[in-house]
Order: sequence, then structure tokens, then C-alpha cells
Amino acid sequence: SLMYLNEATLLHNIKVRYSKDRIYTYVANILIAVNPYFDIPKIYSSQTIKSYQGKSLGTMPPHVFAIADKAFRDMKVLKMSQSIIVSGESGAGKTENTKFVLRYLTESYGTGQDIDDRIVEGGCNLKNKSAQSLEYCAELLGLDQDDLRVSLTTRVMLTTAGGTKGTVIKVPLKVEQANNARDALAKTVYSHLFDHVVNRVNQCFPFETSSYFIGVLDIAGFEYFEHNSFEQFCINYCNEKLQQFFNERILKEEQELYQKEGLGVNEVHYVDNQDCIDLIEAKLVGILDILDEENRLPQPSDQHFTSAVHQKHKDHFRLTIPRKSKLTVHRNIRDDEGFIIRHFAGAVCYETTQFVEKNNDALHMSLESLICESRDKFIRELFESSTNNNKDTKQKAGKLSFISVGNKFKTQLNLLLDKLRSTGASFIRCIKPNLKMTSHHFEGVQILSQLQCSGMVSVLDLMQGGFPSRASFHELYNMYKKYMPDKLARLDPRLFCKALFKALGLNEIDYKFGLTKVFFRPGKFAEFDQIMKSDPDHLAELVKRVNHWLVCSRWKKVQWCSLSVIKVDSYPVTSKNDGTRPKMTPEQMAKEMSEILSRGPAVQATKAAAGTKKHDLSKWKYAELRDTINTSCDIELLAACREEFHRRLKVYHAWKSKNKKRNTETEQRAPKSVTDYDFAPYLNNSPQQNPAAQLPARQQEIEMNRQQRFFRIPFIRPADQYKDPQSKKKGWWYAHFDGPWIARQMELHPDKPPILLVAGKDDMEMCELNLEETGLTRKRGAEILPRQFEEIWERCGGIQYLQNAIESRQARPTYATAMLQNLLK
Repeated sequence: SLMYLNEATLLHNIKVRYSKDRIYTYVANILIAVNPYFDIPKIYSSQTIKSYQGKSLGTMPPHVFAIADKAFRDMKVLKMSQSIIVSGESGAGKTENTKFVLRYLTESYGTGQDIDDRIVEGGCNLKNKSAQSLEYCAELLGLDQDDLRVSLTTRVMLTTAGGTKGTVIKVPLKVEQANNARDALAKTVYSHLFDHVVNRVNQCFPFETSSYFIGVLDIAGFEYFEHNSFEQFCINYCNEKLQQFFNERILKEEQELYQKEGLGVNEVHYVDNQDCIDLIEAKLVGILDILDEENRLPQPSDQHFTSAVHQKHKDHFRLTIPRKSKLTVHRNIRDDEGFIIRHFAGAVCYETTQFVEKNNDALHMSLESLICESRDKFIRELFESSTNNNKDTKQKAGKLSFISVGNKFKTQLNLLLDKLRSTGASFIRCIKPNLKMTSHHFEGVQILSQLQCSGMVSVLDLMQGGFPSRASFHELYNMYKKYMPDKLARLDPRLFCKALFKALGLNEIDYKFGLTKVFFRPGKFAEFDQIMKSDPDHLAELVKRVNHWLVCSRWKKVQWCSLSVIKVDSYPVTSKNDGTRPKMTPEQMAKEMSEILSRGPAVQATKAAAGTKKHDLSKWKYAELRDTINTSCDIELLAACREEFHRRLKVYHAWKSKNKKRNTETEQRAPKSVTDYDFAPYLNNSPQQNPAAQLPARQQEIEMNRQQRFFRIPFIRPADQYKDPQSKKKGWWYAHFDGPWIARQMELHPDKPPILLVAGKDDMEMCELNLEETGLTRKRGAEILPRQFEEIWERCGGIQYLQNAIESRQARPTYATAMLQNLLK
């Protein structure tokens, strides 16, 4: 646990731990894994696996087993599929950590059997001078050696004009073309075998579908070599997409959630790589589409493709020519032979030679027909099924069709990202400690570069005031609901959670309440899991403690109410002897009650022990004062909060009166009705300030002349945030702004009655921001017509609700109240 969170302290911490063979480190919920390049004793033993089972993140030393266990428990508790994304450079240890994750899940929650690594190695390394390799390949594929040689070095064509139509002609292939035919055959064999293995594994499962799953993604890391070709281009494109997903899930969505929940966390800036992704995959102008267009030309060439890329993106920040590279070997490349892309992890120079050939995965018809005539039944069936699905009746014998590798890669990558976005994600960042890949050798510059490129530095900034763990009030409430007695089941979920945390004795510094969720500070996962445990005995015990805390808090309220009744009952009547008593303001009542309470010996003893300590609320936010007034059972704190709240109102009104302009009715910062209704008891009573006869008419005129704007935006329940878009339950939030301030608010939920709120009566539950601060005016499609709002408002019973609020003098005068009063007259 670090006191100061920055890249220097993180790097030093990793170095110290690495020197002690502690290769795992936490950054919030993210695991950093440094490759040790040697076997550490007992770190992955069966005993170690047992020690991490069911343990919350943070209670045990950092380990890949802890991430696997967290994913499994999140899947069970949150009822949502999980993904574990293992990323890093080549040689950083991604595959090994993936194996350890699978092993832990299998031994802990599976059948207990060891996992067998199924690795399919396919490919034919055919050379003209290598007769032995050709012989082995022909034997494995069930083909005649001479026929395979001819198919790899020539292609068959049928004449369509001149001479006898349909004459078969064998055209010899150039060396490059023969190499491409060999590579295409190798990739096709590998692809068919891989698909076959996956299908057979799926057939072995005792079920067809599953409600939830844990997916482990191990994918090639960012690659940068002296010579980079089409393979490195595709791999780095994939890593750009994964880095964007990391930014969205960890940084962007996290900050948006903090802002939505009103936690007041400072904004963290990070580099958005969407422009780099658009450069590669945008329609028509993206590099992949330009490459596909080049492949479709009668005579495609790598030089023409490269020139087209530079021409269409000559002013793009992410793209530049090779001669601007810092390396001499790249500056020697001509402009039409390569390009440099500035990726999130650094600039990479790609040599475009053979880009066009490598983008085509199609086989010659003659070679494909030969494979389908194999003597081996397995090989024959493997290719026949694919041939029948992709057969092109118009394709001529010997003509090479075009199957875009880049487009296929992009489609599959986008499907993968859609799947990841529908799951909860855990991240394992694998780090390569040195370029030589030797043990006990720590290169700080190399590691720091990897940490920066993987987004870890931005995560540290977010952690300074972040809350990586959270749960909605309704989730916690529903978990305990079946164990609650009826009187507890009637509690509001938010109030129940507050009572639960008080009963547990949790430190208020370690968590914070938002609007719909409770959030935990980094390193406080043990407290979080203590609440989230689903053991019935544990839950029942917690409910008893909550009940005890509520009884104690309500007993204090009963004492307060009883003393209030005694004080009012003992108050002398007026001199008129008409049986009435003078009215008391809340401040007077609080003062009198405090005097009565202070007479008790117990209170006197408490005061003596506490000394003259007072509550300093000058730096409290308005939301904190509001929540304390609504929920606290501390009498002294309640009185202090009320005093501070009204002190701020007095200060604001005094400032407003002092800086009053001639046209203050139209240029005021807040609606005049606020001061007229709410601040009247605290103003100096003067004839000019309270014209009883003229106020209503003048007030209605002001309310009618202000600008009225109406908005509607969708919202999704927190539990459905990462679900499949088709299964999300979407609600609607409506708002009517009277000038800069909200006057009416509606929440239409998919599975419960609508919530109606009006200014004055429901101030504590309505939007606290002014119209400019909400950003609604800048949100496209958010503003709606007045009749659209009024139709929904009337259908949901809003007219009657507002009328009742007006009659009970709880509604603040607004445009809506003025219109309704005119209508009633």
C-alpha cells in the first residue's frame, strides 16, 4: 500500500518486489505480472490454490489466482459473465499466466483434473529444393507427391477466347507466387484443423448453452521489430482496440460513473486513441479498405497501395513517412515502400512489401480441388465442408479469388470487443523486465515505458480519489431481503445500507454513498466482500445487528419527540386565555430541546468528557448537509447541520440584496420564488420586502415570462450496465427547466411506477445543477417539445400531484404552478 501514487513510486515498488521474487503487484483491481524467467518454488502449487479460494482481493498477497477467484465470485454474485484480459508485449508471460488462470478455475471450481494444453501446429514448409519436406507433406495430406508439386508451382487456366474454347493451359508461377500459394495452403490447413478442434471440444460439453461464463483472452502483445510487415500491423491494430476497451472500462466509464453518482472525484485526462483506430478501420479511407481496394485491381501493387495511403492521410497526426523515423534503417525506406503509425505504445514503421499478397487468403482452384481429392478421409471431409459453403460458381479454374485477411480480422475483432463489453472485465498486465529476457535483471526505463503504454499511469491518477469497488443499494437490499423481518423489509434500500454499514462498524473514510450505489476506496475489498457474502447464517447475523442499530437510533428519536411533547404541553398559554400557544420556529424548538436535554446528568457527563468541541461544517457540501439532516440520529449534529444550512441561506440572501440590480427579476441567479417562499422567516420584516397584496400577481408575471425548456434522456439500471444491449431495461428521465433551474422532474422506470417530483416539495430529491451545468443543452436529441412533456406528465398523474402540492403550500411558484392556477381559475 503506497502513500503517494505516481509512476516513480509504482516503478520503485515493482523493483523492490521483483528483487524479492514477488512478481505480482496490484494497481486497484488490475494485476501487474513481471516475468521472472525462472521457476519460483511453490508459487503455483496446489496448496497455494487452496489458500486463495473464496478470499477477497487484498486479503492475500497479489497473485494471478486472486484475479481468477474474483472473476468466479463476481460471476456468481453479480449474475454476469466475466472476462479476464491478459495483455503485454511478446515474451512478457501472457500465455503462462493464462494457463495458471485456467488451472486455478479447473482445480478450484471444475472437475479437479489438470488441463491438457491442446496446441495445433499446422503448416507446410515447402521449398523447390526440399524433396523430403514435400514427401512428408504429401503423405500427411494423402496426396501424390508429383501432383502436389505441380499444384504449388503452376496454376491451371481454361481458355475463353481464341482457338478451342475451354482448352486447359498450365501457367508456371513465379517464385513469389509459389511462396504465396504455399503459405496460403499452410494457413488454410491450420485454420480448418483449429476450427475442427474447437467444434469437437464444444461437442464434448454436457450442455449446449450456459447462462454465464468466464472468458480468458490471451492475445499477442504489441510488436515492434526492426522490420515490421502485415502480421505486426494486424497485431498492433488489435492491441489498439484492446487499449481503447481498457480506457473505456477503467478510465472513461469510471469517471462518468463518479460524475453521475455525485462523488466529486477530480477528472483524469488520458490519451484517446480513437483517431488511430479510425485511420486503420474507417470505411473507404481506412488503411484496411484501401488495401482491399488495391487487391481488387487487375494489377495490384504494394507501391500503389502505399502511395494511396499517404495521399489520403497526408495531414493525419498518426501517420507519417519512413524518412522521418529516428532509426537509420527506416530512413532508408522510400515513401512508397512503407509508412509510420504512431500507436498508443509508440511509433512503428511498417514495410508494405507483400502487404497485397498477405491480405489474400484464397487458394487456387486447382490446389483446392487437389486437396478435396485426398486419399485421407479426414482431410477430404475437412476441406469439402468448407468448399461447399464458399463455392463460387462463377470462379474459373485456376483464377485466384480474393478473400480479404484484413477485413476478416476486423470483423472478428469487433465481435470480440462486443463480447467483452457485455461482460465484467478483469485485467492482467504482463511486463517484460528486460530485452534480453534473463532472470534477475531489471531495466527501469523498459518497464516504465510498458507501464505508460498500458495506461497504468492514468489509473494511478484515478486511484488518488477513486473507488474501484461498488454495489448498488438495491443489490444489497435484495440480497438480505428474504432474511428481514417485515418492519425491516419496509426500509428504503439506501437507508438500509446506511444502517448496515453502521451496524458493521465500517470506517466512513473507506466508503462513500452515491445516488444509487455505495463505493469503496482501494484496498478495502475485505469490507466489501464481508457485506457481499451470501452465506445464510452470515446474512441473518448481519440483519440482527442492523435491527439492533435501528432500535437504538429510533429510541433516540423517541426521546427527542417525547421531550418535544413535554415542552409544548408545559408551555404557558397566551394572556388572551383563548387556549392557544404562540408558534415556535424550528430554531427555537431545537434551542429549547437542547436546554432540556442538557439538564440530564448523562448529557452533562458527556459534555464534560467531550469538552467544548463543536461541529465544523463550514467546508461541508450541500449534499452532505442534506443527507445528514435526513438520516442522522445525532441530536447535536442535526442542530448544527440545520444551523449551517440556514446560515448559508441568510448569507446568500444578504449578498443578493446588496448586489441587487434594477432588473433583478429577469437577471437573478436563482428564482425569486425561492427567496420569497423559503427565506422569508429569516429576512428582516419590512414593508417594502413583503407587499402581501402585490406579491402573487407580480410573482406569476415573472414565472410566466421566463424561458421554459424540456428534456428527455434515457437511463439504464446499474445492474444491466454491461449486459447484452437487447436485454437491457431502459428507462426515461424527464426534466422541465424554468429558466436555469429545474421545476418538474419525472423518472419512468420499466418495472415500477413513475416517480414525479416538483420544485419546493421534492427539492432534496431533484436535480441540484442549473441547466448550463447539466450539459443537457449540448446533448444531441435531448431537448423535446413542451407538448411531449405535458402529455407524459398528465398521463402519469402529474396535474393532480402538482395541484395537491400547491394546495398544501409545498410547491414553489414556477411557470407550471402559474399555468395550473390560471387553468383552475
